[in-house]
Amino acid sequence: MKSPAANVTVTTEVGFCPFCGRTRNLRREERHLGGLVRTNIDCESCHRTLSSTMAPAPPAAPEAPAAPEAPEAPMVETASPVPQAAPAPKRARKPAASRPATKRAPAKKKA
Repeated sequence: MKSPAANVTVTTEVGFCPFCGRTRNLRREERHLGGLVRTNIDCESCHRTLSSTMAPAPPAAPEAPAAPEAPEAPMVETASPVPQAAPAPKRARKPAASRPATKRAPAKKKA
């Protein structure tokens, strides 16, 4: 299940709160619910809701057209192309039976 926080956009802006009667930070939450967006605007000082609306989601902004590319310089072919070296093959690991056994120190005994 997706986290509900993924569909929430929170921004803070400075505005006038009629309950406080002063300029305060206003918190705007936009919750995306399918094709609808619920917007709440709250005062961060007195924690009152100044606005609560539900409207259709704005259409997605179209992508900007790609910048025109500069014309490329013509390719000049060389008389003898340089061959590329093939990557070195990886060495296979020896099976455990053919590897030398490592010696371990004897376990310490308690007195």
